[in-house]
Amino acid sequence: MSATFRALENRNYRIWAGGALVSNIGTWMQRVAQDWLVLTVLTNNSGTAVGITTSLQFLPMLLLGPYGGVLADRFRKRVILLWTQLAMGLTGLALGLLVVTGAAQLWHAYLAALCLGIASAIDAPARQVFVSELVGQENISNAVALNSASFNTARLTGPAIAGVLIAWVGTGPVFLLNAASFAAVLFSLFRIRTSELTPPAPISRSKHQVAEGVAYVRRRPDLMLIMVMVGILGAFGMNFAITNALMATTVFSMGPGEFGLLGSIMAVGTLAGALLAARRSGPRLRLLLGGAVGMGFFTILSSISPSFWIYAALLIPVGLASITFLNSCNTSIQLSVEPAFRGRVLALYLAILQGGTAVGAPLMGWIGSEFGARWAVSTGGILVLLTGLAAVVVVSHRNHLTLRTTLRHAMRRRSAAERSTSREHAA
Repeated sequence: MSATFRALENRNYRIWAGGALVSNIGTWMQRVAQDWLVLTVLTNNSGTAVGITTSLQFLPMLLLGPYGGVLADRFRKRVILLWTQLAMGLTGLALGLLVVTGAAQLWHAYLAALCLGIASAIDAPARQVFVSELVGQENISNAVALNSASFNTARLTGPAIAGVLIAWVGTGPVFLLNAASFAAVLFSLFRIRTSELTPPAPISRSKHQVAEGVAYVRRRPDLMLIMVMVGILGAFGMNFAITNALMATTVFSMGPGEFGLLGSIMAVGTLAGALLAARRSGPRLRLLLGGAVGMGFFTILSSISPSFWIYAALLIPVGLASITFLNSCNTSIQLSVEPAFRGRVLALYLAILQGGTAVGAPLMGWIGSEFGARWAVSTGGILVLLTGLAAVVVVSHRNHLTLRTTLRHAMRRRSAAERSTSREHAA
C-alpha cells in the first residue's frame, strides 16, 4: 500500500475511517443547513445571529474541553465516543423535526448548537486520542493526516450536497440526513476489535488534573507557541462559515447552491494539504509557520476579489495553508506529549482552537453586518498574517525552539547513551 495510506493497513482504523467519513459528510451538510437556516429563514441576513450560533456551538469546548480531556485520560475512549456520537445524532434529529414541521424558531437553533457544542467538548479529545489506540505510535502522523483528508473529503462533498438539497427540499431534510449519518460511526465503533487496541494505562482520579495539563504545556515552549497561534488563528481566521455566508449573500448576491459550493471549493485545498501531510513522516516547524503566513496572505487577497469565482478560487490556497498549519499542530502534540497527558493537552489545544472561534465568531459577524463582508474577511486575514510573521520573528530569535517528537526524543536518548558508553570504554 502507498505510504500515503499506510494507516489503512490496520483493520480497526479502516472500519473507523469508513464510519467517520459518512458521519463527517452529514456533519458538513448540517453546518451549511444550520447557517442558511439562521441567515435566511429565521432572520433577515443577520451575520450577528450566525455568529452567535457558531459561538454557542464552539464555546462549550473552551469551557468544558479541558475536562473532556481528563475523561479521555481516565476512561475508555470507545465508550465515551459511543455516548457522544449518539447525543449529537439525536440533536440533529430533534432540530430536523422542528424545521420539517415548521415549528423551528431562532432559539431552537441556538439550543441545538449549544447541545452539539457540549457533546463535542467531550467527544473531541477522546476522538483525537483514540487514533493512537487504533494505529499505534509509529503510524500516528499518517493517521492524523488521513483523518484530516477524510474530514476534508466530506467538506468537499457535504456542502455541495447540502446546497442542492436546500434549494430542492429545504433545510429540514438535511438535518435529518445528518442524524442518520451518525449510525455509520456508531456501527464502526461496535465492529472494532477491542483486543487489538493499544490504550495507555488510565490515570487515577485526583485533584487538579486540568491544572496539571496546563502546567505541562507551560513547561514546553513549542507547545506554548502552538497554543498562542491556534488561539489567534481560530478567533480571526477560521470563521469561514460566517465570512463565506456573508460574502456569498451580501457581496455576490448568490443563493444556497453557490454558498454550499464555496465550502466544497475550499475543501479542494484542505484535502490536498491533508494528503501532502500524509506523505510526511512528522511535523515541521517551517510548515507550521508557513501555513499561518500563507493563510493570512491569501485571505487578504480573497477580501478584494472582484467576482464570486475569483473569491472561490482563492479559497483553495486558503484551505491548503490552514490545514497545513493545523495538521502540523495536531501531529506535533500527538507525537510529543507523554501518553498520560495526551488527552488533556489535546483537549486544551481544541479548547483554544474552537474556543477562539467561539469568541471571534460574534465579532466577525458584527464587523460583516456593520461594515461589510469584505471588511470582516480582510480584518481576519491581516490579524492572521501578523500572527504568522510575529511567530517567525520569535522563532528566529530562539534557535533552540523546535517541534519535538517522541521519535526525536528517542534518538537523542540513544545518542546520549552511546556517548556515555563510549566514554566508559575509553576510561
